[in-house]
Amino acid sequence: MSKGQRIITPRVILGVFFFIVLVPFLPLLISRQWDWWEAWVYAIISILTFAISRMLAAHRHPDIVAERARFLQHENTQTWDQKLTPLLGLVGILVMVVCGLDELLGWSPIFSLALKMIALVIILAGHVLGTYALMENRYFSGTVRLQADRDQQVVLSGPYQWIRHPGYTGALLADMAIPIFLDSIWAYLPTSLLIALFILRTALEDRFLQDELAGYRDYTKRVRYRLIPGVW
Repeated sequence: MSKGQRIITPRVILGVFFFIVLVPFLPLLISRQWDWWEAWVYAIISILTFAISRMLAAHRHPDIVAERARFLQHENTQTWDQKLTPLLGLVGILVMVVCGLDELLGWSPIFSLALKMIALVIILAGHVLGTYALMENRYFSGTVRLQADRDQQVVLSGPYQWIRHPGYTGALLADMAIPIFLDSIWAYLPTSLLIALFILRTALEDRFLQDELAGYRDYTKRVRYRLIPGVW
């Protein structure tokens, strides 16, 4: 069996279909509002971003595909991250569910087109930043662990010159704008929890890297901010 065949397992296929294809379409499936153009745009952007970002990253770092495909299967994944990562996924799904229910039941007022366009730009900016981080960092794993098996080193290029966790920053940008683009004030309830979990994960991962990854503590002196330049 080839390496590529080992990577593409039923578990990986099922996970990609559920989280990358099905979840972005949940607002449409729940609301059954098939003319809801914003939901179509969001779902298509989410799927295309995943596909394009992985292709670009794999072109530069072929081994990143295998690393990310072994999601939560690495023996040395941090115990706290084994709990935190699935929780992030569940809350992310909840955001989509609330958006769909909001559209179905009409809980929230409709935002202006201008505000939605601003939100769309922010969503796209978040995806671009996340893709940039993935392309620059061949150690951008799906879980927090010390990748001694891949000779992990501190990454100093691309967005890592300005911020220590640009992938999370990109995700937060997109997450904060999604409720506006999908007309759901109520979606900010699970989104607030999602943001809090991202901040917690960032703090725990940063502390872990300072303790375990050679050169990272010196890196923190060069790049001060974890998520938000000038703030934290």
